[in-house]
Amino acid sequence: MLFILNNINSVCNQYLAELRDAETQLDRMRFRRNLERIGEALAYEISKKLKYNAVEVQTPLGIAQINVPAEIPVLCTILRAGLPFHQGFMNMFDKSPSAFVTAHRKTKKTGSFIIQIEHISTPNLEGKTLILIDTMLATGQSVVQVCKELLGQYKLADLHIAAVIASTEGVEHVRANLPMANLWIGAIDEEMTTKSFIVPGLGDAGDLAFGEKV
Repeated sequence: MLFILNNINSVCNQYLAELRDAETQLDRMRFRRNLERIGEALAYEISKKLKYNAVEVQTPLGIAQINVPAEIPVLCTILRAGLPFHQGFMNMFDKSPSAFVTAHRKTKKTGSFIIQIEHISTPNLEGKTLILIDTMLATGQSVVQVCKELLGQYKLADLHIAAVIASTEGVEHVRANLPMANLWIGAIDEEMTTKSFIVPGLGDAGDLAFGEKV
């Protein structure tokens, strides 16, 4: 399944527009908050696909029957750019445990690169629904590598992958290598640079959220 948020006219298009706008990006707090808002919106959409049970709630005047989620998804993000986006999901799934991954591109002399995973900190994922949260889905290599690492250790009940902006190539790579995954994307861009940055994209999400790294 592939869900694209900006295919629907909603206030989220304003958040996406501000995330992309080079001048608005200079407000680092607003940039982080807009990542958080997109996370909240995608979390809400994902929540519609979860399993639900009916429960009875005692009100001051009687009993109300309400369908509530029967499962608590595990939220997993790739540091550091994913942190504000991840916060949006935590705002919605406030009982969810979280997993964290450190990974980076290791560039070769030829200009090509590999994804190097340095650390994974995760709760037990056996039989769980996992939401992997990564701000930018460029080549899709890091997402695929992280998911395969986790799938090699645990049998998941369901897998969701969320990104603010993805490239067409990245979406195709993920769908080819993780056909069981549900993809939830804010917007999809057609192009990438020779260094695999999404065009028009929004730039380096980690630097814009937390400051330039050295």
